[in-house]
Amino acid sequence: MKVLILGAGRVGGSLARALVNNNYDVSIVDEDKTALSSLEEKLDIMTVEGHAAHPLSIKKTGADESTTVIAVTSNDEVNIIACQIAKKQFNVKKTICRLAENSYTEDLNIFGEGIIDIVISPEKEVMNHLKELIIHPGTEQIEKFADGTVNLVSVKAKKKGKLVGRELKEFKDDMPNTDAFIASIYRKGKPFIPSGDTVIKENDEIYFISSESNIDQIVNEFREKNDVYSRVMVVGGGKIGFSLAKEIENDYKTKLVDSNKERCSKLSKKLEKTIVLHGSATDEDLLKNEGIENIDIFCALTDDDETNLMSSLLAKKMGAKKTMIILNNPSYLGLVPGFIDIYIAPYRLTVSSVLQDLRDSDVAQDVLLKMDTGAEAIEGVVHANEYTSELFGKSLKEIPLPEGSSIGAVIRHGDLLMPESGVELCLNDHLIIFLANKDMVSEVEVLFKKT
Repeated sequence: MKVLILGAGRVGGSLARALVNNNYDVSIVDEDKTALSSLEEKLDIMTVEGHAAHPLSIKKTGADESTTVIAVTSNDEVNIIACQIAKKQFNVKKTICRLAENSYTEDLNIFGEGIIDIVISPEKEVMNHLKELIIHPGTEQIEKFADGTVNLVSVKAKKKGKLVGRELKEFKDDMPNTDAFIASIYRKGKPFIPSGDTVIKENDEIYFISSESNIDQIVNEFREKNDVYSRVMVVGGGKIGFSLAKEIENDYKTKLVDSNKERCSKLSKKLEKTIVLHGSATDEDLLKNEGIENIDIFCALTDDDETNLMSSLLAKKMGAKKTMIILNNPSYLGLVPGFIDIYIAPYRLTVSSVLQDLRDSDVAQDVLLKMDTGAEAIEGVVHANEYTSELFGKSLKEIPLPEGSSIGAVIRHGDLLMPESGVELCLNDHLIIFLANKDMVSEVEVLFKKT
C-alpha cells in the first residue's frame, strides 16, 4: 500500500519508521531538508522537499487513487488544506488528519464532505493515557478495547504482592468472582504465555485483561496496597500538561511548573485549583520548597526529552514516590529503567492509531505495547472466509495461533467472555489477541478478513 506522510517532524518521522518496518511503500514531504535527509539515510523511502499543503509537493510523490495520505504537521490548518488538495485534486484513497484543536473535530464536513476520513490527536491520546495511569495506581500501561469494555493492563510484580512466589492458578482462589485473563508475562525482557503452574516472580511484567471495575483489585494481587496518589506535580504547561492538570485538579492536589512566565500567567487564569509555578523543574530549591518529597507522582511532560529525563532524575533523588514522563526519542529508552517508573511515547500511540486504520482486515484496534520488542495487541472482528469456515464451533483453544500469541478475551454482543471458559468461535466475535512481536500480525489477520 502507498502511504504519503505530510510532515517530517517527530510524529511524521516515527510514522515513517514504523510503516517501513511494516512493509508499506512510504513517501514523505516537508520543507526541512535536514529532517528529510536524516530519514532518507535510515529508511528506504521517497522524500520531497516542499510545503505539505502545496499541490506540486503532493504531485511529486506520485499520489493517486491507491494512496493513503497522512497529514501530521504541527499546524491543524495546513493538515486540513493538505487533505482537501489530496482528495479533490489527486483523488487519494484515504486521508488521515492530525488535529489538536477540538472544535475542528465537531463537524468535519465543514471542510468538505468526505475530505477528512480519519482524525488523529496525539496530544489528546497522551493526556487520556496519563490520566488513566494516575486513576489506577500501580499500573504501567492501560489500553482500552471494545469501546472501553475491556482493558489490557500492564503491572510489575513487587516483592510484597500477594501472588508473588505463588502459582498463577491461585489467582482464582484469591478472586473467585473476578473475570480476568493473564495474556502474557515479560520476565527479564522476554515474553511467554503463562500456565496455571507458572510461579509469579518479583519484577515480572504482567499483562492482564479485565473490565475497568476490576483493574485496581487485580493490580493489588501483584503489588503492595500502598500505591495511592493524592499529590501530583506536572512539569510543562503545553497542551498535554495543561489538559492533564485541568482533568485531575478536582480530585488531586495538583501543581504545575513551567519555565515560561507569560504562559504561567495564562495558565493560572484557566486552571481553578491547580497551583501554577514559574520556574525550572531542574531547580533543586524550587522542588524542595514545593515539597517534592511529598509528591506521589511527578509528571514531566515538556517537549524536551532531556528536560523530562533530568527533572525526573532529580525529583526521584529528592523523594518523589513515582515518576512519569513523555519520551519522544526511542534511543533514550535504555536510560529509562531505574529512575523513571512510567514513560509514555506519543509516537507509539500515533503509530498504533494509524496502523489500525491501514489494515486491510477488520481490525477495530491495533496497539503497540512495547517498542523495544514490537509486542502488539489487536482487536479484530471475525468474518466468514476461507480460513475461518473450518473454525466456527471450535473451542478458542483449538484455533491455531503462532507461538507467543494468545487470545485474551472475546466480546460477543457486548458481553466479555474469558477464553479459558470453553468458549466456541462464532461469527462477528471480537477477539483480543496478544502478540509477542509484530511479525505475527499477518498470521492472525486472516481471522478478520471480510472475504
